[in-house]
Amino acid sequence: MTDAGERGYYPHQVAIDAYGNGGFRFADMSHRGSLLCLPTGMQAWEVGSPRELTLASLAPVLAAADDIDVLLIGLGGEIAAIDPAIRQVLRERGVIVEAVATGGAVRTYNVLLAEKRAVGAAFIAVENARA
Repeated sequence: MTDAGERGYYPHQVAIDAYGNGGFRFADMSHRGSLLCLPTGMQAWEVGSPRELTLASLAPVLAAADDIDVLLIGLGGEIAAIDPAIRQVLRERGVIVEAVATGGAVRTYNVLLAEKRAVGAAFIAVENARA
């Protein structure tokens, strides 16, 4: 993340302007790698594939769960099954999980954020953006 402070953190939740080329653009900045978008801000996320999606990797989401109604998980370029235990833990916290390709997750996140919904997102970076 350029101009976003230490350790890849931006202190506001904002819309995603673009994705692809292994990263994301938002708030006039570029971020290379995967990204968590939470009510507490935007932060780098060390997950590069759906296989790396675990409760441990989602710890920041769990910490913010009281402020999230919907969690969008962008799984990269393809749809993949996520561990049912992840869905169960989030459901117990009152969070609905939608796991889709990153492009669809980004578009839905932007709409829900614009509607001022309590949304969070976990986006796995992709090289190629799809229309």
